[in-house]
Amino acid sequence: MNGDEQTRRRFLTAAAAAAGMSVGFPDGVFGQTPTPECTDADQPTPRQTEGPFYKPRSPLRADLRAPGMKGPGVELAGRVLTRSCKPVPGALVDLWHCDDNGDYDARGDRCRGHLFADAGGGFRFRTVRPALYPGRTRHFHVKVQALRGRILTTQLYFPDEPQNARDGLFRRELLMRVAAAGTDYAARFDFVLDIA
Repeated sequence: MNGDEQTRRRFLTAAAAAAGMSVGFPDGVFGQTPTPECTDADQPTPRQTEGPFYKPRSPLRADLRAPGMKGPGVELAGRVLTRSCKPVPGALVDLWHCDDNGDYDARGDRCRGHLFADAGGGFRFRTVRPALYPGRTRHFHVKVQALRGRILTTQLYFPDEPQNARDGLFRRELLMRVAAAGTDYAARFDFVLDIA
């Protein structure tokens, strides 16, 4: 098996773990406090500011990568759930973030896209790890909305980032579970909407 095939297998294994499939990761592989498991009467995902770089009408796509982008890839997967842990099929999940240079694309759609959750509330994006830029730790911006429901606007954070402690917006409850997969990452976050 060559190096590329080994890297691909490691990434698929980590992606399966991010999707909730059992692959036998050792304890502690996800670093800091992981996204909590949903239990009945769970607290909704905290809201955060959308920031100045949101653009409406992002393209319908799960792959946000663009040719020429450098840096590690990230596969972000998860589910959209109600407070009683029921899936929210068809929920809109809109993701945007800065690129591998720390820039937001104001003219185009690089690192921007949306999709709709599947029948089990599941979603999966492929993108790159956002770079750091002055005043902020590494993060994704997200809007999540059930059909005709209120929009949840929030941000997701990477564990074990030194800048987390210095970013005034950072919240531990919004840490993704992240596992290294060769030079790439598999990340997971389950959104809990404020609906029964």
